[in-house]
This record gives sequence, C-alpha cells and structure tokens, in this order.
Amino acid sequence: MTTATTSRQRAQDLVARMTEDEKFAWLSGPMAIPLTDELKAQGAIGSAAFYPGVPRLGIPAMQQADASLGISNIGGVRPGDHATGLPSSLLLGATFNRQLAHDSGALVGREARAKGFNVQLAGGANLIREPRGGRNFEYISEDPLLTGELAGHSVAGIQAQGVVSTVKHFVANGQETGRVMVSANLAEAALRESDLLAFQIAIAIGKPGAVMPGYNLVNGHYASENAFLLQQVLKDEWGYAGWVMSDWGATHSTVKAALAGLDVQSGANLDDAHYFGQALRDAVREGQVPQSRIDDMVARILTGLISVGALDAASPDDRMQPVDFSQHKLIAQRQAEEGIVLLTNRNATLPLPQRLARLLVVGEHADHGVLCGGGSSAVTPIGSLQLPGTSIMGMDVAKVVQPSSLVTAIEEESGARDVVFVDGTDRQQVLDAARNAAAVIVFAQEWRSEGLDAVGLALPDDQDALIEAIAGVNPATIVVIQSGGPVTMPWRDRVAAILAAWYLGSGGWPAVAGVLFGRVNPSGRLPVTFPASEAQLPRPGQIDPETTTSNPATPRKGGIIPLDYDLEGSDVGYRWFTREGHQPLFPFGFGLSYTTFELAGLRVSVDGRYSASVEVANTGACTGAVVVQIYVDKQGADGFVRRLAGFTKTTLAAGERATVELDLEPRILARYRVGGDRPGFVIEPGVYRVWAAQHAGDDMLWQDVAIDELRRIAP
Repeated sequence: MTTATTSRQRAQDLVARMTEDEKFAWLSGPMAIPLTDELKAQGAIGSAAFYPGVPRLGIPAMQQADASLGISNIGGVRPGDHATGLPSSLLLGATFNRQLAHDSGALVGREARAKGFNVQLAGGANLIREPRGGRNFEYISEDPLLTGELAGHSVAGIQAQGVVSTVKHFVANGQETGRVMVSANLAEAALRESDLLAFQIAIAIGKPGAVMPGYNLVNGHYASENAFLLQQVLKDEWGYAGWVMSDWGATHSTVKAALAGLDVQSGANLDDAHYFGQALRDAVREGQVPQSRIDDMVARILTGLISVGALDAASPDDRMQPVDFSQHKLIAQRQAEEGIVLLTNRNATLPLPQRLARLLVVGEHADHGVLCGGGSSAVTPIGSLQLPGTSIMGMDVAKVVQPSSLVTAIEEESGARDVVFVDGTDRQQVLDAARNAAAVIVFAQEWRSEGLDAVGLALPDDQDALIEAIAGVNPATIVVIQSGGPVTMPWRDRVAAILAAWYLGSGGWPAVAGVLFGRVNPSGRLPVTFPASEAQLPRPGQIDPETTTSNPATPRKGGIIPLDYDLEGSDVGYRWFTREGHQPLFPFGFGLSYTTFELAGLRVSVDGRYSASVEVANTGACTGAVVVQIYVDKQGADGFVRRLAGFTKTTLAAGERATVELDLEPRILARYRVGGDRPGFVIEPGVYRVWAAQHAGDDMLWQDVAIDELRRIAP
C-alpha cells in the first residue's frame, strides 16, 4: 500500500504519458457479460466490466466483478466457475463483528484476485429505509454507525488482497421498484446525519478505490450526476481520491455528469447513449469540459488501483493462485453462526437434545441447500439449483439455492434415530408427519432480488398458514426464516422458537444445525427493526411495479416519482419507532442467547474523549457472547431520539465478569448545521442521556451527562 499522495503522483505521471485514445478507453465501456449473441471483448474474463490495459506503461487491463457476497457468475459467463457464497450482508450486520467483516472481505478479495479480477463491486453501504426493499440483503443495517463500521472493514479486507473495492450505492438508494425513477428527497442536515454518515464512516475506514452511485435521483438530480454529492461532499469536503463509476446503465448526460464528478460511464451499452464516448470528446473539443477534467478522471482510476497494489502484480499468472475453498467455506460458516438471531425460545426449547426419536424437517429445497438473494450479487457455487426468478436488464436472473443441505446437517448434528423431510407442498402430509415428531423444524423462506421489492412483509406462498397449522398439531415447532429482511409473524406466539437466519451462504447448513442443537450459542442481534405491521412504517404504501420502470435498459413509464424521506429525516429504522412510540415485533439490536447477561456500572466521559465503560456479567450456565450497545439521545425540545453511538461484542464464560470500554462516535451526538461560515457537525450544549443496552428498546441502565459549551467536530 502506498500513501494517497504518492499514489496520485504516480497516477498523474502515467496519465501524462497516455494517448487520448488510451485515456478514453477507460472512461466508458460495455458490460463484459455478452447480451444475446454478442461476444466477450478479447482479453475479458467475463463479468461486470473489462477495460483494456496499456502494456507499454505497465498498466494491466481492468477486470471488474460483482459483488459483496462473493464472485458472481451471471448467465454462466465463465462456464464451470466455482466461488464461495458468503451469507447476506444483513447477516454480517447481525454479527456486530468488525473482525468478521474484515475476514469475509478478505475472502472475497482472495477469490477475486485468484480469478484475475482487480476490481470488486462490493461494499454495500446503503441504509435500510424501506424494509421491503428487494436489495436489502446486500446492505448491512438501518443504522449509520453499524453500517459504516462493517462496510468499511469489509472494504479494507478486500483491498488488503490487492483488489479495489467500491462502496455503493451512493446514496439514499432505498428501494428497487421504480429504482430508475425514484427521487429520494431529503433535507441536507438529515442526509448528513444518516445516509451520508454511513458512507463517510465506511470510506474513512476502508479507503475504497471507487465509489458507485445508484440508479435513483437524490433531491431531483440523478445520483450519477449530482454535483452536491459527488463533487462538493465526496471529493471536495471528504477529500476522496479514488474514482466514481456509475452503476450499469445509470448515466444520463455528458457535460452535466462529467462536471458533477462522475468519472466512468459503466455499462454504456445499457444506456440510451454513449455519453462518455465521442460525446465527451466533442464536449472537450468545444470547451464544455476541460481537458484537465479528463486527465483527473483517468488519474483517479489509476490512483485507486495503485493504492491497493493492483498495478504491481508482475503478470496475471502471478495473481491466479490456488484458492483454499474448504477454508473459505469455514469462514462463511463462522460468519453464519454469529449472524443467526434467536428471536424467541419458549420454555428453553432450544437447544434441542440430541438422539431424539423422530424429527420432521419442512421446507422447499431444504434437502438441497440454502436460499441466496437474486441479482448481480448472486453467487452460484458448483451444485447450485437455479430456479426461475426474474429478469434484469434483459437477462434472466435465477432464484439460486446454494448447495448446503439443511436436512443432512440436522441428521449429522442431531443423532436422531429418524429424520423425516417433506417439502411442505402437501399440507395434509406435513400435518400427519408433524403429529408423530418429537420436534418440527420449519425452514420458511422469502426470496428477494435486485430489480424488485417484496410485496408486503408477509411470508409468500401461504407459508404463514402452514406454520399456524403445524404449530396447532405440534407445540415443539421451530421456525427458521431465510429472508432478505424483516417479515411479519402472525404465528409468533404459537411456535416454540424462531430463528432469523437471513441468507446463509456456503457454510449455512452446519451453522443452523449447530445453533439448533447447541454446538453454537447464538449471538446474532437484529440489524433492522422487525415491524409489527406495515402500518408502523413511514410509508406503509408501496409503488405499483406495473406502472413504473425498474430496469435501466428499458423505456421509462411515466415521470420522476418523488419519495418524501423528510418524513423520517435522519430517524431511520429504530429511531423512527422510538420517535413515533411504535412497539415493534422485535427491536433493532435484539437477540437471545442460551445464557443470560447483565449490564451494570455505566460510566460515561464527554470531556475531550467521548467514551463509555460498563460492567458485563454472564449470569447463565454456559459460555456466550453479548453485544453491548451504547445509545444516546439529547433531552429537551431541541433534542433528538436515541441513536447507536458505540458497540462491541464480548464473549464470557458462565459466571465471568468483565468491564468493557467503548469509544463513542462524536458525530452521533451531534447535529449537522447547514449554511453559515462553518457548516458541519456540532455538539450542542445540553443534557444527553446515555444507555448501556442489549437492544434499542432496553431502558434499564442509563446516565445523564451535561455538555456546557458548543463543540465543533473537525471534518
């Protein structure tokens, strides 16, 4: 790794020796997955994008791959290719574990590098404002601190392997239905305190080589040509040195986009014009775009590549080293084990005892594997089922079931004399089998994909009624939910236990079985609020997908669709529930364990350093991990509702006690002042209440602290 200054200088030296054709070859390009009967570009591995190298200057080709959850292979563009499927980013969020974020990122970086890719389109850092969002499984949480911290560490892990990572989708990309038509409208101060803050934290930690705006508009301007976001905030204020690439088919202009800060038109064959091709050359010749801007675009790309060492591999063969897929599967398993959330456990039903007489496993394809979210992030390890899914940008996107048999895992982990599997399609068959089982494990599922949102929060395909019926004949019914976000649970009080398992990845089967039978003590905590009903959401209604356009490669239906995010402002997720007094189904940060914990002795410091310490005790009978969460609100009429200001995960043996210390993020205590001579984050005088808690609704342990003078936070 070189310093930013050194990387930039080296990049500028290379740009000075490049021809105009060489420069422009890197400013736009088609998707490197052939559409219809097209052929891949010569030299392209086959994935999101390919940009030709400049061998005479030692500049390798740029090979870009999707995504945060592993190396995808859309359309089988690389026949026979194998990759590790990571659990969803929501599951990563549920771990509250920075080191796991780095480790999983490093896994993706190693596999990308081994396959010859030097740019990974990873780093999903959008806040989850819309719980029904189709792409939420690619994002981490509804909270800016948790999202920024884990996304940043994941990016750092990828880039430590010599592969550039993006962060995306910058910014306020809240939903998929109508994603190319929606304008996220939000006042600057609220945007700075929420969505932008998540990216600011992630970029500071991860130092990504590239940033990708989304398809949406922000306050009336497309994110890919939004000068406020790309130039003023990202490049000028934050000093970002890398490049800004559009999403595929998300460029809408030449001069406006170039001057606003967009550096690359990605997937130009999906746009309605080649904006950064001849049109950009003409704009330079006519004086509408200065030549210095072109040189800056290319220098930023090279800076990002140089900063991670991607220009210094001696040859492609040196990059393509063998991958230890067995070790990678264990990393994915470890992540899954820490991200599964135990939501209810009546009468200590879990962990199940081993060697039961008969277990019933219910769930579509549970004998084959685990569900994977759809779209550009979907990873298809060898042996995956690829079922009919949806269509994005003219390509069929499969509903992928990754090979990781839940039934086999339960057979191996349980030692039960008889494990019976039924897929659930025959209701009477299920009920007959359930009556004679010592316990029933139902694997419910809800598939989400890029390009479309979930319709409501209920489980699809009448699964709620099936679960109700099973619980009616067997009280030892355990529900394991594979989902891309929150779901409602009308049967919650009738089942014995519920696990939120998200999308589990290649190590999913032993992770779930380990939790069910006690080899793993669950320590996941919810990264999103589970609403009791859609009526509790800021926007209970949804945009009609039949009257809108979601794919960039198709003509728009109608005009821009404004979304009023000022309704909740910076109070996203649990902050909104607190402000409105809603009681959720399960609060943000919630999760049970097979042991119990107590917090005591909270001490808070706001003199110079913002920190908290708290005594933690494991008061149960087995080793377990607790996520200590520090929340803060400002009291009074000019205050704000509670916000997560710090967190740490601590493992304690039965009866063990420890004191944990946490640094608090000052910008969480602050408000963003707009305008004037010194805009920025300011901590106002007043009384602040600080909680040490085990979830966002935990009010047991708090301390009030006073701040007497106004404090500005350095940019």
